[in-house]
Amino acid sequence: MKKIRFSLLVLMMFSLVVSMNSKVAWGKSKEGDSNPNRFLSIAHRGASGHAPEHTMSAYQLGKEMHGDYIEIDLQMTKDGILIAMHDEKVDRTTNGSGKVKDMTLADIKKLDAGSWFNAAYPEKAQSQFEGLQVPTLEEVIEAFGKNSRYYIETKAPDVYPGMEKELVRILKKHKLTSQNAQSSKIIVQSFSQESLLKMNKLAAEIPLVQLISYSDPAVISDAELDNIKKYAIGVGMNHKRIDRAYVEQVRNHGLLIHPYTVNKRSDMERLIDWGVTGMFTNYPDVLEAVLKNK
Repeated sequence: MKKIRFSLLVLMMFSLVVSMNSKVAWGKSKEGDSNPNRFLSIAHRGASGHAPEHTMSAYQLGKEMHGDYIEIDLQMTKDGILIAMHDEKVDRTTNGSGKVKDMTLADIKKLDAGSWFNAAYPEKAQSQFEGLQVPTLEEVIEAFGKNSRYYIETKAPDVYPGMEKELVRILKKHKLTSQNAQSSKIIVQSFSQESLLKMNKLAAEIPLVQLISYSDPAVISDAELDNIKKYAIGVGMNHKRIDRAYVEQVRNHGLLIHPYTVNKRSDMERLIDWGVTGMFTNYPDVLEAVLKNK
């Protein structure tokens, strides 16, 4: 009996050491989301493979499918309200037309942001998607609360002067900022370095991620990564442009790497094997299944 107990103790200690030294702790991320040993599942525009993107239905499904973060793209209305929408125009995801910057919130709220999904994906159509409204950032936060996590992108910040200031105001109003970046419920990302530097100046405690666009296979210098690390905790890019060496280079600089938008199981598995620290997906349910097998 003593030999059995000793063997079990040794096995438990070995398992603990392996867990502590593994690159990524697979499974649900509970806290310390800027910790490189936490893998993040980010519901891209909500669970947008199953419901109309950037609607409450998509965000709710993302939560139910165990996404660690709700991703919210921001645009700003003519009257200065931050709304959840990917495009600068409302044409693609509503029954309206025109630029967000030329429309008031009242104009935006008249639009149907769900029926297009039923028409585009009849096999996934649901009657409750008809007539869904475009939510404001505050409406999303009020609906999902301080216990949820939000991965927010400042879209086209050059088009919307003051976007960063308004974002910080809302986050602080709802007590979503934290002095400890490790326990932050917010990550803000942007392709605009200028926008991120503004965020850093306004609220240095908010973790930032620099998005990078590549038209060819990704190449980045150590100097570029060192510069990014001065204001950001990580980088994000199209998963199709990177390889294992790129991931290792980013990780060796102590930065997180969150590629987008990863929807195929085989791609998820490959990127996880390469050592990414999280990923954006339209199908958080598929990613959850992949992680359970790791």
